[in-house]
Amino acid sequence: MAGRRALRSARAAQAYNGAVREQLSELQRARMLAAMFDVVAEKGAANVTVAHVVERSGVSRRTFYENFEDREDCLLASFERALTLASDRVIPAFESEKGWRDRIRAGLVAFLAFCDEQPSVAQMLVCESQASGPRVVQRRTEILTRLTRIVDQGGNEGKAENISPLAAEGTIGGVLAVIQARLLQAKRKPLIALTNELMSMIVLPCFGAPAARRELRRATPAFSSEAIERTQLGDPFKEAGMRLTYRTVRVLMAIAEHPGASNRLIADTAEITDQGQISKLLGRLHRAGMVTNTGLGAGKGAPNAWTLTPSGRQVADSIRMHTEGSQNHGAHER
Repeated sequence: MAGRRALRSARAAQAYNGAVREQLSELQRARMLAAMFDVVAEKGAANVTVAHVVERSGVSRRTFYENFEDREDCLLASFERALTLASDRVIPAFESEKGWRDRIRAGLVAFLAFCDEQPSVAQMLVCESQASGPRVVQRRTEILTRLTRIVDQGGNEGKAENISPLAAEGTIGGVLAVIQARLLQAKRKPLIALTNELMSMIVLPCFGAPAARRELRRATPAFSSEAIERTQLGDPFKEAGMRLTYRTVRVLMAIAEHPGASNRLIADTAEITDQGQISKLLGRLHRAGMVTNTGLGAGKGAPNAWTLTPSGRQVADSIRMHTEGSQNHGAHER
């Protein structure tokens, strides 16, 4: 019986160990993708090197090649990440409406808001994808083909006659050209303000000038200045001034799993046998404002009781999000 319990305990510890290593790997990958977004926005995709990504992200060149085959593979992963972030906003908005025009408008509003909130990601998706290598170009072409089919459905609903087979493709190209030009402006106005003009462009071939003019007269969606890039991308430890390490992640997630845990429980959960090392890691997390000790402490006759601060909970949630996001992305690819 004791042997079985020991075996179960060892298996559970092994599974936990693997989960934390995966979380750390995904955080490192997220850090490199965030760096790629930044350097692409600054230098252009054609000019980005592995050295730029390594320097900006703070990881080693070895870590880069453990995650990506080469520069183009990292660019493709960045494009896929940008596409996932945009799709998570656009698809639910599109599917929430009925009728072609309402669906197109809802999807367009969601995409323009996304571009306003995450301009560096939008630049990768819209502006730099054609210069990111043949694999990204092929993926971009697949997405544009899908969008063209959706826009082409408006011709059936509008019962338009004598429309060129290239009308939908030209419409998509024109809309993207306008968005790209605005994204590359040094002092850009909110893209959401372009909603009516772009909708007018989209409906004109299918529904004619009267419908296009009606789109111009519709209320313009409100602009939100809230930026969300920091919560979805990059290294959550960076702002706290801490270096991302395997043991740091394990200790933080152990506290998230066991609020009010003592040093010993954290050490057992994180599988760190050196109590001095646990004390140092907890001290660093405490100084960074991620954990707090609600116990009396060993010096006062009671064990420590560590819990996450609001900042620590936000980082723990970010760690889970990166891991779950990667798993979901992998599931979509399969």
